[in-house]
Amino acid sequence: MTRLREVRVGIQPIERFREVLAEDEIRGALATANRLRHRLAKRVVWNVNSTPVGGGVAEMLQSLLSYARAVGIDTRWMVIGAPPEFFRVTKRIHHALHGSPGDGRPLDDAARAIYEGALEENALELASLVRPGDFAILHDPQTAGLAPALRRCGVRVMWRCHIGHDSWTPEVERGWRFLAPYLRAAQRTVFSRKAYVPEVCDHGRSRIIPPSIDAFSPKNRDLSPATVRAILVHTGLLEGPPPPDADTGFRRDDGSPGRVERKADILRLGRAPPPDAPLVVQISRWDPLKDMRGVLEGYARMVDGHLEEPSHLVLAGPNVTAVADDPEAAGVFDEVAAAWRRLPHSLRDRVHLACLPTADVQENAAIVNALQRHAAVVVQKSLHEGFGLTVTEAMWKARAVLASAVGGIQDQIEDGVSGLLLRDPRDLDGFAALLGRLLGDSALRDRLGATARECVRRNSLGLGHLLRYAELIEELDEEAGPPGIPSA
Repeated sequence: MTRLREVRVGIQPIERFREVLAEDEIRGALATANRLRHRLAKRVVWNVNSTPVGGGVAEMLQSLLSYARAVGIDTRWMVIGAPPEFFRVTKRIHHALHGSPGDGRPLDDAARAIYEGALEENALELASLVRPGDFAILHDPQTAGLAPALRRCGVRVMWRCHIGHDSWTPEVERGWRFLAPYLRAAQRTVFSRKAYVPEVCDHGRSRIIPPSIDAFSPKNRDLSPATVRAILVHTGLLEGPPPPDADTGFRRDDGSPGRVERKADILRLGRAPPPDAPLVVQISRWDPLKDMRGVLEGYARMVDGHLEEPSHLVLAGPNVTAVADDPEAAGVFDEVAAAWRRLPHSLRDRVHLACLPTADVQENAAIVNALQRHAAVVVQKSLHEGFGLTVTEAMWKARAVLASAVGGIQDQIEDGVSGLLLRDPRDLDGFAALLGRLLGDSALRDRLGATARECVRRNSLGLGHLLRYAELIEELDEEAGPPGIPSA
């Protein structure tokens, strides 16, 4: 797909947050929504990103926009289209902003020509849709190059960056230097952490808004233990049979019934994990920065010499061809599979590599939900991480989480209180020791999980996220004044 396209978004009432938040918080949110609706009148808030599926950005947009639309705010979601070479360049930028060399190729004039050429076509299509006074929230490096064109159309432009690095390294500088010409056109920039804000954006224009999850989405809604087991048995992630009278049903975002129909594509030796075996799970994209291979090797170190322990490891990610803006997925999966094949049989039959179906995004979410809820321990051993929504999701489900002390994960987990942090994400022996500690202490897992859920309830649900954006839109609108003639 190489053309701009719109993602259809439904509506969800803010009132549903009464299940998890206090009444005064709901009343305050509705008052803010009413004020913003009148301010915006017939103007549109456009969100633009690079993929409708895969990763936390797409999931947050689907959720947050449905609540905004329900209170009468005209907000829309557009996905850019571009050829594969564009996404190879933007993946290079993505790695650079994480302090990694990526594919090692330069972000030079040739890369810039590819980047600008692809976005020029998208900008022309957007220009035919927007009007002066509209707002645009551009998400991540793939869309930064649209900012100058939208400003010329009289649009109030914000750029939202979901990634970053705590330190300023040559690679990080290389990434920001590439993006700088486009970011100067953004009137506001939004980051997940203060440490991520580069000098080019840090002139009173930047704001910090941590990401959030939707407690009522198919990925996070409560599931009964019987439904969890039925879904995992059906998809091949657990050995059967499913519980009597249980099915794989779940509730979709619009309230209609759904059912998990598809199965996971799993690389394994022998049988699926038995339902009573403690499950260690990492769920993420097949991305080198998520370090799935490191999780596999660290787990093998923990198990080595303790084969009598019944645990299993599941490394799960999306189908490797499903995420348009991630050209590395297939190669990363192949590397992890090669490491799996090098394991001795006694270890290999306890490690399962799963590509989850993504043809139906909400079906995929229900599978992830079930897998996280069944896990004894959820791992996120990222080498770098912008925020880490998989951590938030697992904490909401009261799971014990073991994660690297990198990026936004450090803002979510208080070590030893709401999870365990691995100080050096490359320390496989340290990872193995912490994982063994959690698997050997169910009381610790329960205590960490209970605290984790309350932390998410207080800090990481979507309503607060929406209110921060409402404040930012009002602030920018006051500054910009009445919609006028687009600048030249």
